Amino acid sequence: MDLETGFDKNHIKKQSWKAVLTLAYQSLGVVYGDLSTSPLYVFKSTFAEDIQHSETNEEIFGALSFIFWTLTLVPLLKYVFIVLKADDNGEGGTFALYSLICRHARVSSLPNCQLVDEELSSYKKEIPNLALTSFGSRIKSTLEKHRVLQRFLLVLALVGACMVIGDGVLTPALSVFSAVSGVELAMAKEHHKYVEVPVACIILIALFMLQHYGTHRVGHLFAPVVILWLLCISSIGLYNIVHWNPHIYKALSPVYMYKFLKKTQTGGWKSLGGILLCITGSEAMFADLGHFSQLSIQIAFTSFVYPSLILAYMGQAAYLSQHHVIQNDYQIGFYISVPENLRVPVLVIAILAAVVGSQAIITGTFSIIKQCSSLGCFPRVKIIHTSSIYHGQIYIPEINWILMLLCLAVTIGFRDTKRMGNASGLAVITVMLVTTCLMSLVIVLCWHQSVFLAIAFVVFFGMIEALYFSASLIKFLEGAWVPVVLSLIFMLVMYVWHYGTRKKYEFDVQNKVSVDWLLSLGPTLGIVRVRGIGLVHTELISGIPAIFSHFVTNLPAFHQVLIFLCVKSVPIPHVSHEERFLVGHIGPREYRVYRCIVRYGYRDVHKDDVEFEKDLVCSIAEFIRKQKDVSTPDGNSVNDDEVMTVVGTPSTHREGVQMRTDQQDGHDGSEVQEIRATPMNQVKKRVRFVVPESPKIDDGSRAELRDLMEAREAGVAYILGHSYVKAKQGSGLIKKIVINFGYEFLRRNSRPSTDSLTVPHASTLEVGMVYHV
Repeated sequence: MDLETGFDKNHIKKQSWKAVLTLAYQSLGVVYGDLSTSPLYVFKSTFAEDIQHSETNEEIFGALSFIFWTLTLVPLLKYVFIVLKADDNGEGGTFALYSLICRHARVSSLPNCQLVDEELSSYKKEIPNLALTSFGSRIKSTLEKHRVLQRFLLVLALVGACMVIGDGVLTPALSVFSAVSGVELAMAKEHHKYVEVPVACIILIALFMLQHYGTHRVGHLFAPVVILWLLCISSIGLYNIVHWNPHIYKALSPVYMYKFLKKTQTGGWKSLGGILLCITGSEAMFADLGHFSQLSIQIAFTSFVYPSLILAYMGQAAYLSQHHVIQNDYQIGFYISVPENLRVPVLVIAILAAVVGSQAIITGTFSIIKQCSSLGCFPRVKIIHTSSIYHGQIYIPEINWILMLLCLAVTIGFRDTKRMGNASGLAVITVMLVTTCLMSLVIVLCWHQSVFLAIAFVVFFGMIEALYFSASLIKFLEGAWVPVVLSLIFMLVMYVWHYGTRKKYEFDVQNKVSVDWLLSLGPTLGIVRVRGIGLVHTELISGIPAIFSHFVTNLPAFHQVLIFLCVKSVPIPHVSHEERFLVGHIGPREYRVYRCIVRYGYRDVHKDDVEFEKDLVCSIAEFIRKQKDVSTPDGNSVNDDEVMTVVGTPSTHREGVQMRTDQQDGHDGSEVQEIRATPMNQVKKRVRFVVPESPKIDDGSRAELRDLMEAREAGVAYILGHSYVKAKQGSGLIKKIVINFGYEFLRRNSRPSTDSLTVPHASTLEVGMVYHV
């Protein structure tokens, strides 16, 4: 799988069974690590203090019945058979649902959207022979009219994203600490409490320190570890069922849930926060969909993961139903049901499985932050791609160390699975509630189904999740406050960044210079034109940015070829190479001024400067070759936005213009013609374009290509705007605090917008401007 083209391989409609089963095997290590380790702490958290394990076994049977039906209804029915079908061109997760809704109802939070973006091949997922219902049309028009509803929708998606980030802090701490807790049975009571926390912290530090190597180096071990763990817990569970209570299957009846709540009442309701932990990691099936396929995830869960977990929980319940007095003061937990001579090897496997599960949620946290950043909802961070094979495996240094510090703080601060479980449970159930709400809109707006079906979906799954949510929220002071506080902090950061970014863009739009001003300067633009390409980076998709007029006013000289470059994100996961560039002229062709809009999906990989620069120049050359005369009879050019042309990159568009240097003299055997630059002294690099023979190009286009080539040989200069954003006079106190302190602090400590292109410092010129917003 290539960095950018690999995702296509996951979405071939007809895959061989061998390919599907291979993906199902791989998904076990990536998707199910967190879900498979939940038996370590579910019963322990459930019976922590709210309810007691009595001689009648009604509590343990009721808890098992709740676990069985929760696993059946939420991961199996909701996610495997319904939510997985709401993919965004193969991608899953909270932002996938949000982007689907944005495209079908035009409620995107991205400021520089264009109608031409809707012509992208993967922009809409049409449902054949189904029209939007009348109620669906009303919902769509209401969303499009009211900015408040659009913001609420964005906040809802961000709440889900923030809770995923919070889960990225809590799950590693809970999984590793629960796995390490097995040492309780091997050490004296007064000693184990001093060993668990240091060992868990050492494992967590090692886990985060190894992140920069990427999961691909040890990823081939993930699936065997999870398979070994699931075989281990299911075998032990089967042994306990046969040996201790063969009739435990009767406890799966829903009747035991009623008996459980009738006997325990308020305590039983509170204990649901522990039972909830049996479905932690379910969201990963949807979030990691982009790496696999629907069928592979469905096969892995239904045929192996689900039966293994049910056997594990039944085995624990069978053992506990015959053991009401636990020796050594050990609380009800996983390891007490493991045969004594197997506890040490099981402990080792459990720690490995916990590390694998933690790795999956950490990688998922990196992915969600990248998506937020691409959609303008999170400060720009350094993103390192750790694998040249799997496009989704990334590493974000700043986030990695923040997660590690927070993880260690949770582990040292809580030092028990009860409060960690309370915190993790609230984060998990909140994400599920957000998914349920967004899915109801997807059912109506994207699938064009009846509103009654959407209501039924929300009512059925919403009631189940609301029950667990209330049980988790009641534990607010007992650990559940952690994800709330973390989410509020991340939400504040996201809101300040998004607000400041929008205000900055609005200032750019209000202060942009019209194209008419540029045309009035004449072919030389009223300034000295020097050799080379001037690349003006801007967020604008039309007009001339204020930084350009600011620059030429103070220094009346510019390059012979001028390109206004806009690199933007669109609300789809991937943009194909063939649709990456939008190129057009600004003014008549003799001005040699172009606009180039480069479009990336929220999961696309940005190329480095050498490849990007080559693709950019070749896309403009291909535009010149294909262009038609669009001037009006009086010699004036029409609006540049009306003549933007979609151009493919040379890496995939082999029939187009190719750029070669002196070191690349080979031909591919096709009939071509060469356009060389006029020889000049002290040329940095000899460059030529290899142009297909058909269609023929006129003399004007040939001269334009020659000028572009000469400019490319002279070099490329990057002109970047360095903005200082300040609240304008008369602004309120809150706005001044948000803009002058909050946004400015985030801007100073985030990466520049061109960082993903790794712009060379020697070719960079920054133009400073103060933005009064």
